[in-house]
Amino acid sequence: MLILAGSFCALATVMHLASTVIVIARHRKRPAAAAPLRQVQGVSIVRPVCGIENFSHATLASGFQLDYPDYEIIFCVAHADDPVVALLQRLITANQSVPARLLVGNEQISTNPKLNNTVKGWEAARHEWIVMADSNVLMPRDYIWRLLAAWDGAAGLVCSPPIGSVPEGIWAELECAFLNSHQARWQSFADSIGLGFAQGKSMLWRRLALERAGGIRALAGELAEDAAATKLVRGQGLRVRLVDRPFEQPLGRRSASEMWRRQLRWARLRRDTFKAFFALEILAGAAPPLAACGLFAAAMCWPVLAVLTAFAVAWYLAEAALAYAAGWHLSLRSVALCVLRDLLLPALWLAAWIGNEFVWRGTPMRIAHRGSAA
Repeated sequence: MLILAGSFCALATVMHLASTVIVIARHRKRPAAAAPLRQVQGVSIVRPVCGIENFSHATLASGFQLDYPDYEIIFCVAHADDPVVALLQRLITANQSVPARLLVGNEQISTNPKLNNTVKGWEAARHEWIVMADSNVLMPRDYIWRLLAAWDGAAGLVCSPPIGSVPEGIWAELECAFLNSHQARWQSFADSIGLGFAQGKSMLWRRLALERAGGIRALAGELAEDAAATKLVRGQGLRVRLVDRPFEQPLGRRSASEMWRRQLRWARLRRDTFKAFFALEILAGAAPPLAACGLFAAAMCWPVLAVLTAFAVAWYLAEAALAYAAGWHLSLRSVALCVLRDLLLPALWLAAWIGNEFVWRGTPMRIAHRGSAA
């Protein structure tokens, strides 16, 4: 038992520090050119939109400010009476130098509302390169270039995890602690060791790669389109790549219930689509290695409180260093909120196993069986 506790603590610490160093290095890399493209090729950006969110104007308008020379934007809404329609029409009218369209309609190809809203945009896209981008992604001017730069000979898809920014209040800052130095760090680290997986916030496809696997309707095979995308790409012997510097999602104000429901939705979807990997998430965060460190220190007759304090300080300073180096949100209470996040992770993991309900954009849903929902 002593050897097991010490070994686990050492391994967890090495993984934590290694992932931190690797992700910092990714952010400090000099921006690369889009190597596979010898000449500029057209890109279609398909953005499913549903309702007005915090920062909707900023995130949707950012798509018109990109420095890529040949791209179009296709906005998709399911219903003509959606309050976001008026905003989209104003943006399209004010930015006529960028080809943009608004498509209205909902094709019921799956139990995934976002995918049902997106399919018409995919089929209307004019270009071979297609980006499926959520409405709450804030696109920097080099958005398309950064996606293309991550495409290499083994790629079948390029994605970006969301980086929480502009939080207002403690619960939005806690969501940053989940999104940034925890989830984005592990996802970027997985990509660095060849185990990249998709995140639906921004997905760059080459149309032919998805069409070979059955087209956009093939993403209906899983409740989460990014999980389906990961499996389709790997099934073709290709890899999911991630951008080196992920894109922001401005949060604004969040309530405790909004933050929890969102994390629980993602957790239950991960449990539904990748059970074996999700089972290991109970070991994520500082709580398990901290407990193992305490057992080992006690068995060795070391001063337990001093050892645990030193361990926690090193662990969370590494996270703070990553947030600082990457330019992610960092405040005086960020470390305390990372501690709270790690205390919540076991409860989140258990809640994901014992329930099937979640809420998506105000719609209550339930996982009926693996890969589908009601």
